[in-house]
Amino acid sequence: MRAAVLASPSVRTVLGASLLTTVGTLPVFLLATQSVPLRHDLGFGERQFGVAVATFFAAASLVAVLGGGLADWLGARTSTLVAGALSAVGALGVALLVHGWATLVACMVLLGAANAACQLTANLAMARSIPAHRRGLGFGIKQSAIPAAIVLAGLAVPTMTERLGWRSTFWAVGAAAVVVILVGLRSASPERSSRPAPAAGRDAPPVPALLVVMVAIALASAAANSFGSFVASWGYEVGLTPSWAGGLMATGSALNILSRLSAGYLADRRHGRNLPVVAAQMFVGGAALLVLSVPGVPGYVVAGLVAFAIGWSWPGLLLFAVVRIGRDAPAAASGYVQAGAFVGGATGPLLFGMAVDALGYETSWRLAAASFFLAAGLVLLSRWMFLTDLVDRPPRVRLGYGGGRRRPRWTTAVPPEGAEPR
Repeated sequence: MRAAVLASPSVRTVLGASLLTTVGTLPVFLLATQSVPLRHDLGFGERQFGVAVATFFAAASLVAVLGGGLADWLGARTSTLVAGALSAVGALGVALLVHGWATLVACMVLLGAANAACQLTANLAMARSIPAHRRGLGFGIKQSAIPAAIVLAGLAVPTMTERLGWRSTFWAVGAAAVVVILVGLRSASPERSSRPAPAAGRDAPPVPALLVVMVAIALASAAANSFGSFVASWGYEVGLTPSWAGGLMATGSALNILSRLSAGYLADRRHGRNLPVVAAQMFVGGAALLVLSVPGVPGYVVAGLVAFAIGWSWPGLLLFAVVRIGRDAPAAASGYVQAGAFVGGATGPLLFGMAVDALGYETSWRLAAASFFLAAGLVLLSRWMFLTDLVDRPPRVRLGYGGGRRRPRWTTAVPPEGAEPR
């Protein structure tokens, strides 16, 4: 029975996408959890360390926007090989060649590009291989690999770093990247007819709406990553011990994974109307941060768990929603989402830390809440733009949207015969 389940193409695709997501994101989390021994060994300070982390996200953001169309053209198999090769070279480069700040930054550029390639490839494989009625749960599982990667990075310190040194963890990432390459080599080569059409003949996604989504997720990611980076420090300020704050983060991460899976499961049971759910999740996140800004242990615990469980549960659902209306270019469409997430992840904690120094925690949490609220509004605006585009420019394949469980509320029209995609 278990063998039959694992042999399912959908299960293999989800597992492969989760592996890609983990391999892509793990290096930057390892950098964060091992910052003290790494900086001591290489001989640079916190400012240079911050630049190295920002370089990772900057490279990932650039490649996510520019490389989405290339991934659509190459296909999932070739993109998997490219993503695995970039990850292997970058991780093994850190393990073997990094002996100073400059070489670390160079490897972070490569690993940031690898992260974008991993995310785009995973999104593409999910969009083209998972049945439509299971795709929401698939994206929920795929995005749950990110908090799981955070847990793995935390566990690496007492297990591998203390015994074998920080370089050993990048050897492990390099080995995992080699596994990705082997998976790509063993996957079936697509038929010529299944390859996407040339760029001039594709049914292209609506770029203006995607740009609004990119800004929205940048704002939401900035708030969410600031929360994840500073919630433990704020817990100590309001009266919790470090162990209790750490316990809340562990519990919150578990709730976050469950929420992402639940959001994907429920998305598969309705026809569209995913972006209003995303906006509601972001709004709840903003409300939780407002409660968190008021000093006090009870409010901190409740608001912290709600922020983890609901306020940060939207990434998989948002990706699913965008890929669903990505037409012939799911990787290119998801590239805008990934780019926004990378920008927010890089700038959010940096700006939040500066705000704490200048204004204090209470005001900083309120600013982060405002970022969540603005992101929710932009998501709703992008939904209106997507709906307008579906009416004005019906996709080649009819699409049900607008909600509904047994049948969609609306269905796109059939494009006029001979109409050229735009």
